Amino acid sequence: MAIALFTTFCTPLHIALRTTLYTTLCSLCSALFTPRGTLRRSRFARACVVLGLMQLPALAAAQPIFVLNSLDADVSVIDPQTWTQLKRIPTGKQPHHIYLTPDERSVIVANALSDSLSFIDPRTAEVQRTVRGITDPYHLRFSPDMRWFVTAGNRLNHVDVYRWDGNALTLAKRIATGKTPSHLWIDSRSSTVFATMQDSNELVAIDLNSQSLKWRYATGPMPADVFGTPDDRTLLVGLTGGDSVEVIDISSATPRRLQLLATGKGAHSFRAVGDRRHVLVSNRVANTISKIDYQTLQVVDHYPAPSGPDDMEVTRDGRLILVTSRWAGKMTVIDTASRKVIRQVKVGKSPHGIWTLDHASRQ
Repeated sequence: MAIALFTTFCTPLHIALRTTLYTTLCSLCSALFTPRGTLRRSRFARACVVLGLMQLPALAAAQPIFVLNSLDADVSVIDPQTWTQLKRIPTGKQPHHIYLTPDERSVIVANALSDSLSFIDPRTAEVQRTVRGITDPYHLRFSPDMRWFVTAGNRLNHVDVYRWDGNALTLAKRIATGKTPSHLWIDSRSSTVFATMQDSNELVAIDLNSQSLKWRYATGPMPADVFGTPDDRTLLVGLTGGDSVEVIDISSATPRRLQLLATGKGAHSFRAVGDRRHVLVSNRVANTISKIDYQTLQVVDHYPAPSGPDDMEVTRDGRLILVTSRWAGKMTVIDTASRKVIRQVKVGKSPHGIWTLDHASRQ
């Protein structure tokens, strides 16, 4: 009787638990229940504390997927178990990109046209706060040492460097750049920010400590996202106005082009697979995703990705690629083993950024 009652009480939890832990819990039933099957709440509470059971709802629940709907000024929250949209979170105008805070307690949605940041709980999808007065935050990134928060002002042609104390942002310097700053990368030493200039076809390097320009480099047409290899020696730049990824050597004071990797028309956004060797690039016009070996600098695989693929996420187990299909208003799910689209989830207008806590490593 005690075991049956305990099983009924904890079924939603035991599904997500390892068998060994469930067996251990069941063995405690005789201590937790009276002979009549009544729960001894005090003993149960103490056991929960010891075993960490009070935290099980957070551990058992699947982590939500966030998709930023740029033209709807909101975020779709998707359940990765049922593949349904649970709700929409209103943000500010033109939310484009999203980033996790260093303490992992919030994801920040950058609302470019509203000059604001929306802080959202990555586990419960509840809005925590809105920070206003952040001018034109199109793209955003924290430095690895967690001291700096950087935004690219896409419509106002500047990069802003903020000091971060774990809670508040203080503007350290606004740096005038080329036309239409697009995407950012920060090296592993937290010393340099790299920013692409979409409409002046440039890559600029900014010294973080002095907040000053180090150099400018002329790229191919319409550079968008930028990805740095873990050794800080090479940058990959997606050329949305072309059909290639530009590979740039930054190991010395003067950057130089190593090669162009043909991927597909509209090479745009990067996402590391998580094995410290491969990175994906979405080809927005070609409707494909290419897999690049950044050690050999070769394209090693391709995946179909319909309707203007943009930002991507890779699940922790590496089995799925989640990509926003910009022109269709959908999130597309791709199986990496079969290289096939296995489902699409309807979201809002012009979906752009995508993120989940249950993701593969960023390198």
